[in-house]
Amino acid sequence: MKKILMFVFAVLAIGFANAENAEVDNVESVMKTKSDGLVKHLTKAEFLQKVYNYEKNPETWKYEGDTPAIIDFYATWCGPCKMIAPILEELAKEYYGKIVIYKIDTDKEKELASAFGIRSIPTLLFIPKSGDPQVSQGAMPKEGLKKAIDEFLLGNK
Repeated sequence: MKKILMFVFAVLAIGFANAENAEVDNVESVMKTKSDGLVKHLTKAEFLQKVYNYEKNPETWKYEGDTPAIIDFYATWCGPCKMIAPILEELAKEYYGKIVIYKIDTDKEKELASAFGIRSIPTLLFIPKSGDPQVSQGAMPKEGLKKAIDEFLLGNK
C-alpha cells in the first residue's frame, strides 16, 4: 500500500512540475514573439489609452486598464534604471497575467514626465485595479517590488 501511495505522489509531483514548466515555456514563447519582452514601452498616446487619460479627466484619476500595473519612468543613461530593468523583466515573467509592467522613457516622453512631476529617476508608479496609485522613487530591490506587488497591487496580505 505504501509503495502505491508513493507512486501516486510521485506521478502527481511530476504532473505539477510539468504543468508549471509548461506555463513558463508559454511565457517564454510570448517573450520571444515580442521584441522587447514582457515589459512594454509606452508613448503618450498609448499611456492615455491604456493607463490614464489626464487630458480627458484632469481632475480625477481613472485607470483605463483592467490589470494592476507598474510604470517605470526611466532614462537610458540612468545607472539605477539599468539596475532595475532586468528585475522588472523577471517580475513581468513571474507575475504574467496578474500585472502588467510598462516603461516610459522620460527623455522621449517629456510631457508625461512633466504631467506626473517626475524629478528623480527611476520613479515607479504602482497602479491597482481600483483606487489611487502610489509612487516610489529610486531603485527598489526585488523583494521590495514583490512585496508592493503582492500587498498593494494584488491585495495579498
